[in-house]
Amino acid sequence: MISVTKNMGDLRTEDVCGCAATVESQYAPLRNNVFVSFLYQPAGITRLWCCILLAYNVHQGNLRGTLVRFLKAREWSVPKAHKMLMDCLNWRVQNEIDSVLAKPILPSDLYRAIRDTLLVGLTGYSKQGQPIYAFGVGLSTFDKASSHIQMNEYRDRVVLPAASKKFGRQINTCLKVMDMTGLKLSALSQIKMLTMITTVDDLNYPEKTETYYIVNAPYVFSACWKVVKPLLQERTKKKIQVLYASGRDELLKVMDSESLPHFCKREGSGSSRDSLDGVDCYSYDHPFHQQLYNYMKQQSLNQYSAGPRKQGSVHVDVPSPGLEEVKIAETIKAELQNLRGSNGLTHSFNSIQIEGP
Repeated sequence: MISVTKNMGDLRTEDVCGCAATVESQYAPLRNNVFVSFLYQPAGITRLWCCILLAYNVHQGNLRGTLVRFLKAREWSVPKAHKMLMDCLNWRVQNEIDSVLAKPILPSDLYRAIRDTLLVGLTGYSKQGQPIYAFGVGLSTFDKASSHIQMNEYRDRVVLPAASKKFGRQINTCLKVMDMTGLKLSALSQIKMLTMITTVDDLNYPEKTETYYIVNAPYVFSACWKVVKPLLQERTKKKIQVLYASGRDELLKVMDSESLPHFCKREGSGSSRDSLDGVDCYSYDHPFHQQLYNYMKQQSLNQYSAGPRKQGSVHVDVPSPGLEEVKIAETIKAELQNLRGSNGLTHSFNSIQIEGP
């Protein structure tokens, strides 16, 4: 029997997970593609949906954590979390997300080019064992979501399980260090890219990032952040930390120096692409990207052993942003226009539309 409690947004996770364990044991052979919705017994005039997800690539055996993630993302509203979860699964089916890691971007030179324009890499682990991802937001120009989704899937299926095993405890989240070096008023592709990534992550990979650390923030970011911050939910605000300069001293409180992104190794490093030790975590030649690409090639051989493999990148539909994301995008657009008017820049911002690819 599932009871209603006010503290958990009308749902006790203990009861949810008890049901989840029962359903998983009964439907284990189908767990790769089965989603079961339970209608719990009415309490007065209230009807509450309890969602049990059996898509293994989503929950990786951690049903409790998966349910809680979607509940948190919808402020513990079970009907909203249920809809969010259903929308997520429909999106995964329609875009064949379960097989996205068996579709390497071919040829490898194309993947190398993407790595040179969508700057992201794994730099190490926090003192608590969380993977640390570095993002060169200000210097990225690639504006497609498919590579980012492959990175998300690899994180959830490979990186996080490996981290859990390495550190001897369940690790479900990562940390992200966002380098704003090079961000300009005219950088429309960065704005579009960030909105696409945010929309994909918020709707389909909720609560997978514990903290976003913003470093090397120029004036344009600071001005936009000032007007955007009041629009964010309190839960989201707590996740974002805007650090002074490269943020080195603050980051060393949560990670060792070996795991610091190269653009944080010293104050005033000046560029997302310059590394003090000669290793660029964004590069196709970095061990992380080599492991990721080789993993995808192996998965492709396992799944598509016969016939030629499709050339080019993977197409994935990006969900439409929600009302909050649209409002934030419009606020950023207005602030950029204000900045343009106040400093006499000639760039036009009329073409900024943040609606996905």
